[in-house]
Amino acid sequence: MKKRNAFQASIRIVTSAIVAVLYSSGSLADWSANISAVSDYTFNGLSQTQNDPALQGGIDKAFENGMYAGTWASNVDFGGDTNLEWDAYVGRYQMLTDAISIDYGIAYYSYHGGDDSSDGNYPEVYTKFGYASDYGNTELNVWYTWDYFGTGSRHTVAMVAHTFELAPNHNLRASFDVSNSLDSDTWVWRDDNTSFYHYRLAYQTSYKGLDFEIAAENTNLDIDTADERIVFGVTKTFSF
Repeated sequence: MKKRNAFQASIRIVTSAIVAVLYSSGSLADWSANISAVSDYTFNGLSQTQNDPALQGGIDKAFENGMYAGTWASNVDFGGDTNLEWDAYVGRYQMLTDAISIDYGIAYYSYHGGDDSSDGNYPEVYTKFGYASDYGNTELNVWYTWDYFGTGSRHTVAMVAHTFELAPNHNLRASFDVSNSLDSDTWVWRDDNTSFYHYRLAYQTSYKGLDFEIAAENTNLDIDTADERIVFGVTKTFSF
């Protein structure tokens, strides 16, 4: 298979933050929906929109047994005809102890807009561990696919993160993640590197039903769509 340069596209990792909120608030077996506007749609420090803004939205349902399912979409721009990412996922969120949680499932990423956009569709499995303490919330997250962007490449992402409460309704989240191709003959990053790292520091708060985040992030990749940047986002979540 021909080697593919990964800067032509990258992915959004689907998180279950909305589901976790539903569980923590006791609103089980409920639907939720969210809509966001962001100054740049980035994943692991890589812009999915050529450094331009994005409008995003999703729908989730959580069940009393810990299962959840949802779908999410965003505009994208990889430099070709593809202009829409539409994802679906199903998983389970559980509290293992009063402080430790686990979240695991499978997601499917699909792309639309061009005749060959669907060639990049692929599945991904994930496992996320959370630990809540008096010093904040710590995360250890791992994602794996065996068909990265339809190339047949195995690919992983590993992330560690911690969220500090600065004051009530004022949080600071620091994260560090590494993306790694396990099949360099079919997928590499810039200059034939099989991996790169990304770090991010985000301030998060909410006001009048809206969630706000402003984040500074960077990678060790020397490319315009992966250099240092400030990203701003606002999200509205509805529960019903």
